[in-house]
Amino acid sequence: MSFFTNPEVAFSAKVMEIIYIFMGAMCIYTAFKNFKDKENPSQIGTFIFWFLLGIILALGQWLPPLVSGILVVLMCLPAIFKKVSKGQVAVPTMEETQANFEKIGMKIFIPTLCIGLFAILCAITGLGVGLSALNGVAIGVVLAMMILMLQNKNNTFKVFMNDSERMLSVVGPLSMLPMLLACLGAVFTQAGVGDVIAQVVGTIIPEGNVTIGIIVYAIGMMLFTMIMGNAFAAITVMTVGIGYPFVLAYGANPTVIGMLALTCGYCGTLCTPMAANFNTVPVALLNMKKQFGVIKNQVLIAGIMIVVQIIMMIAMQ
Repeated sequence: MSFFTNPEVAFSAKVMEIIYIFMGAMCIYTAFKNFKDKENPSQIGTFIFWFLLGIILALGQWLPPLVSGILVVLMCLPAIFKKVSKGQVAVPTMEETQANFEKIGMKIFIPTLCIGLFAILCAITGLGVGLSALNGVAIGVVLAMMILMLQNKNNTFKVFMNDSERMLSVVGPLSMLPMLLACLGAVFTQAGVGDVIAQVVGTIIPEGNVTIGIIVYAIGMMLFTMIMGNAFAAITVMTVGIGYPFVLAYGANPTVIGMLALTCGYCGTLCTPMAANFNTVPVALLNMKKQFGVIKNQVLIAGIMIVVQIIMMIAMQ
């Protein structure tokens, strides 16, 4: 309880920790549900993955770093050996879906809008108590659940638990990829990867040539995002290695360059399976036959947009 009573810890961080505890509990529920599912071909591996992930999410604040690291390694083993799978999946029939649509209609989008609305409200105002955007997302989800219960009396707490478990089981270990990749950016920056990149790029970019610096920075953002799967992780490393020493240091507008550099990274997001939440998760959810079907339809757009972003950066610097 010392964490929650500590006045030096921000209120938003305390709320976020409560959210993590609920997320961990959901993962543990997924673990036991799959463990008892005789139709799951990998009961043990699936249980280990979701149970350990639940422990890390719920108790990570209080676990020693070494223990957390060991649990992460053990958690990844079933995923590496492809022993995490989904069991029996109960989905609504077409008749049930049609009946619900006729009853609720377009009002079904109200709960979804609540999530985005509260995320924006908390990001802008903090609701007067210093809540963050992530807090707002969680508050929006709770409110959305309440609205769904009002819209349909069959939407019980058990329904939400089972549907959440179904979503996690369908997505599987890919659900962890965005979080792991986000951490990777901080690890790379701490390890000095940006400084190494600066030394290498310094032999390529003529000193003081901001235009070439912008081109290398933009393309580097795209390529590094493709490697890391996350533009937010890539921009910290690339700005330290290229953006500041070869572009911003010569007087380029940091607001324009930083904003457009991030969108250059998004061009890389469109082209990589490492961006699991954009390009891999939809394949799993929609049971697409082509593993890289989403990416193939985005590559041309990404190529056009990276050129547009570079031209804008050069013109607006």
